[in-house]
Amino acid sequence: MPVLFKRSWSDRIVDGGIYSMLALFGLLTLFPLYYVVIVSFTPYTEVLRNGGFLLVPHKFTLDAFKVIFTSGVVPKALGVTVLVTVLGTALNLLVTTLLAYSLSKKFLPGRNVVLMGIVFTMLFSGGLIPTFLTVKMTGLMNTIWALIIPGLVSTFNMLIMKTYFESLPQEVEEAAKVDGCGDLATLVKIVLPLSMPIMATLGLFYGVTHWNAYFPGIMYLNDRSLYPLQVVLRNMIITPSVSQELAVPQTQLSALPPESIKMATVVVAIVPVMIVYPFLQKYFIKGMMIGAVKG
Repeated sequence: MPVLFKRSWSDRIVDGGIYSMLALFGLLTLFPLYYVVIVSFTPYTEVLRNGGFLLVPHKFTLDAFKVIFTSGVVPKALGVTVLVTVLGTALNLLVTTLLAYSLSKKFLPGRNVVLMGIVFTMLFSGGLIPTFLTVKMTGLMNTIWALIIPGLVSTFNMLIMKTYFESLPQEVEEAAKVDGCGDLATLVKIVLPLSMPIMATLGLFYGVTHWNAYFPGIMYLNDRSLYPLQVVLRNMIITPSVSQELAVPQTQLSALPPESIKMATVVVAIVPVMIVYPFLQKYFIKGMMIGAVKG
């Protein structure tokens, strides 16, 4: 029979204070995103008329989005970003899964040595210049692969997946091997269907990393046609001429301030992640519980 506890007024006051603080912090976190979206859809003259601070717009316009999508630069950069994110995430999960599944087997010869070597990379990295020289000497410069291969495996993500594989019941794999499944068939048919939470979680980690990455594009790409969206956005922010970055005549932007175009590009950069996240949220929450105390 459930036991009901009567809450005192002091408990309710404390709870109200906690909820109020959390709501305030949530609003402070969401307000910059809200402001970016509002400015991107609002004529900049109205923004200036309100002193640069606008909460509820009275007019809406799509001029900034029309400019960035007719320029050709942003759509191409968006396509590069989508390609790198999809292809890179798929390869990340493939290599991470194969490596983690192999190292989750305690009978693997040399397992501890390999693990020590991998964990060592978490403490000491090769450095920026050796990594750049490696990418250059392997012929990856000015290619899409320069944005994918150098970060093909995250040691931290691999260790999380390895821990998850070790937590799965060994009897299931033993039953599959009794039925004639080899190691690869057991991984594909038995282990992976049981590992959707961790796959979705790490896939989201890898995907967001690829989507937001701009430093590899700056380091390894000289061809502007291969720039991902984040590099284009970064150049738009630091360059004095947005029309030069978008390769459109200045007359086309005469009635549209650079700030509106930058805000519209930011919206284009964040909306896809916001659309994908709700579909992965249930798996993401399950995957984040890995390592929690269970009883």
